[in-house]
This record gives sequence, C-alpha cells and structure tokens, in this order.
Amino acid sequence: MSSTSTLHEAGLAEPAVGRGSRLRAPAIGPLGIRPLAALLGLAGAVVSMLGSWNPSFWGDEAASVMSAERPLATLWGELGRVDAVHGTYYVFLHFWIQLVGASEFAVRLPSAIAIGIAVAGTVILANMLLTRQIAVAAGIIFMVLPRVTLIATEGRSYAMATALAVWSSVLLVTLLRRRVARLLPWLAYGAVIALSIYFFLYLVLLAGIHLLVVLSTRGTRVFLRRWLAAAGVAVVLAGPVLAYGLTQHHQIAFLAKRNYATAQSVVVTQWFDSPWLAAAGWVLIVVGSVLIVRRFRADAVLLLGWFALPTAALMIGNSLVAPMYSTRYVSFCTPAVAIVMAVGLSSLRRNWIRVLAIVALVALAVPSYLSERGQYAKNNSDFRQVAQVVAEHSSPGDAVVFDETVKPSVKPRLAIHLYPQDFAGLRDVTLMTPYSRLSGIWDAVSPITAVRLGTTRTVWALELSGAGVPADVLRLESLGYAVTNQFPVHLTTVYELTRETP
Repeated sequence: MSSTSTLHEAGLAEPAVGRGSRLRAPAIGPLGIRPLAALLGLAGAVVSMLGSWNPSFWGDEAASVMSAERPLATLWGELGRVDAVHGTYYVFLHFWIQLVGASEFAVRLPSAIAIGIAVAGTVILANMLLTRQIAVAAGIIFMVLPRVTLIATEGRSYAMATALAVWSSVLLVTLLRRRVARLLPWLAYGAVIALSIYFFLYLVLLAGIHLLVVLSTRGTRVFLRRWLAAAGVAVVLAGPVLAYGLTQHHQIAFLAKRNYATAQSVVVTQWFDSPWLAAAGWVLIVVGSVLIVRRFRADAVLLLGWFALPTAALMIGNSLVAPMYSTRYVSFCTPAVAIVMAVGLSSLRRNWIRVLAIVALVALAVPSYLSERGQYAKNNSDFRQVAQVVAEHSSPGDAVVFDETVKPSVKPRLAIHLYPQDFAGLRDVTLMTPYSRLSGIWDAVSPITAVRLGTTRTVWALELSGAGVPADVLRLESLGYAVTNQFPVHLTTVYELTRETP
C-alpha cells in the first residue's frame, strides 16, 4: 500500500485548497518547510517584541511580577490560596527575572518569543494539513492578528499557552499521520497536554477537540486506546492544577460584573479589535470553513473545532454554570483562526490578488498594533508614569500614601512594587505587612486615620482621579498638611502635601 493511500486510510492525507477549490497534494512536506517556518517564526517574534516596552505594567502583570519576585517558599503559600492556575508561569518568571530583571521589556520578552514559536508551529501545522502557500499565509495572518499582538506584549501565560496549543496539535497530527501505535510517543503527547494545562487551565478544551480528531480518524480503535492512555497521563500529571483550579474558581467571579460575554466580544474584540478587520476576517472565515468542510476530513474537525468550540463552550458555561468567559481566555484558538482565514484567502484565483489581500489585512491590523503599544495601552494603567513623577519631585524621608478605596488590580500602591527604584528613600507609612510575607497577593495596610506622621514635613498621596477631594487628602489636611502641588498623570493624580514642623 502506498504512503498516500495509508494517509487517506487514516483520514489525514494532506488536502489542499487550490484553483477552483479543487484539492491537490502539496508540493512540499512538513520537513521541507521548516526553514521557512523558522524564518517566519523569527519575524513573528520581532514583530511581537517591537514596542512591547512602551506601555506601563498593569494590574494583571503586577500579579505576575510580584508573585515572581517573592521568595519561592512564600510563593507556594500564595498558590495554595490564590492563582494556582498561574503557578507554573510564576515559577518560570521567578527564575527569568533573576536572570534578566523585571523591566517591561524583560518581563514581556518570553511572550514575544512564545509567539514566534507559535508562528512557526502554525506554519508547520497548516503545511501538514493543507499547502505550503496556505501555511505561509496562515503564519503571516497569525502574527498580525490583534489578539496575538496583544498577548505578545503581556507578562502573562497566554502566549506560552498558545504556543503549546499549536505544538501539541502538531504532535497529535504527526502521531496520527504516521500511524504511530507505540505507547511511549503517545505518553509523551500526554505529558505535553499536561504541561499545556499547567500554563493555562482552559487548554483542557483543546484536549477535548483532539479527542474528536482521534474519533474522526479511520482505524480509531488503536488510536483511541493510545489517546486515552495519553489522557490518563495528562490527568495524573495535571491533577494538582485541575483540583486547585476548581477550588479557586471564585477568583474569576468578577467576570459576572464585566459583561464580557457579548456578541461584540465574540465577533470583534476576541480576535480582531477593529470592526473593519473583523468584517474582512469573518468573510475569510466563512469561505475557509466552507472549503474545509467540503471534504469532511480530520483537518476540518481539528481546525473548525479548535476555532469554534472553546468559545461556544465558555459562552454556554458562562450562561448556565458560572462566569468563565473572557476574550483573553480563548487566545489559544488564534492559530486555528489564522489557518481558516488563510484557507479562505486561497480561494482567490490570482497570486497577486492573494498578496494584495494579505497586505490589506496587515494594513487593517496596524492601528490596533500601534494602539497596543501606547504608553497607557494596558487598561489605561499609568503605574510607571506615576512612579516617575514621584521620583522626580520627592526627597528621601518623605512619606507616601496610596488610594486604597479602589479594587486591588488598579491600586496606585502597585507602583511601589513594580518600580521600587522610584520610591527609594520614601516611607510607606500605611504598610503593615508586605505581601511577600503573606499568603495572598496584596499588602496588608492600615487606614491613614491610624497613621502617626510625627515630624514628617512632606507626604505624597497617589490617588485615582475622580470627583471631589480624595479622602486621604482630606485626612492629611485635617492634620495640618496643605496641598502644594498636584500632578495629574492619566488615571492617577499625585498630590504633594506639606506642613510646617515645629
């Protein structure tokens, strides 16, 4: 039996959408595309990295940096109480920061590298299932999708999870294409799935899609037994994070107040950010989906399942079970989105038209790319800019107080942990116990009404801007301080208050 007929028997021959939507075998296999995949991966990493240092850290990244900077002995205590699902990333970041520091560029660099790895994996996977031309287009589309360029500039685990999603899918398709029946490679695949879950819990959804791929493959019985063995390994290895993830589900209860689960989120924000890019993207997705489904093959199950089912599952769960949907949580589906779009693009009959279409997609993505790299791009966070104002105008021995009336992820207090060099010599007078000595993420503080300032002449109050005079400022004025300067930054105003000392 020829190798081609063997692949067809497995249901995983290499279909390709060519002229007139007719399928033909690609001219190059996955081994031959590796240099091009590596080149596109490098380009993707560079594109992701550029400008990543511009935005200030924001609340989610503060949780990453602060958790990573605390001693490992106390990190275990934190993870036993909160953020266990992020524990693997925090441990990685702990050692990474020790090597390269905790600047925005340093913390975000692993995400940019991970996106480069994901680009290469997307190219290889698309080439395995479709054609070289579609694979190249998919790699380019993937690296410029606004959801991808956003997670590439975040000190969070989404980019790494996306890379693991791609490469675990490459591994699965390889095992099926080569009709590997030996147990050890499948157990290795199970270990990769477990690692993926440690980096992002929702990748259990991708494992479920992989099961559908196995079930859609001819000769299922052998492969199903192997997949179930791999799944058993994954469950055993990932058992701790799965258990803690369930017990700490209350951490995402805030989603119920954010109204994320909307049609706008799914249609525009989730992948595209821009309505114009969303319109073009969905046209390509619809065309690509039709072309893929025509042959009802295992690649349709993988690509369309990966593209659509996680979002559907989270939206249904969000409605019927508990809050669980956020646009960030389905970032790992972006490789499938890019491949399906590339299939839609392949329906255009002329090469020059396809090239122009890719250029148009890139152009439509540029405004989002630039916006994501603005100095206040991360949830309007201005922690770095506030810290710079304090560093420029304060003197050693001055006191500093922070607005504690807002939710923890936006508290100006985070600035002293993210940019400690800018607060050198200042007295954090409301601090009772630093977070690094607690099992939670945030500091324990006392109210300003309980603070004795003694002979302190100058106090800096960092307050979120709003209507009226902040309570901290009113309290300090009652103690004889007067506002001598105000420095509006973005979301935060820095107040300088002074009083004459006896």
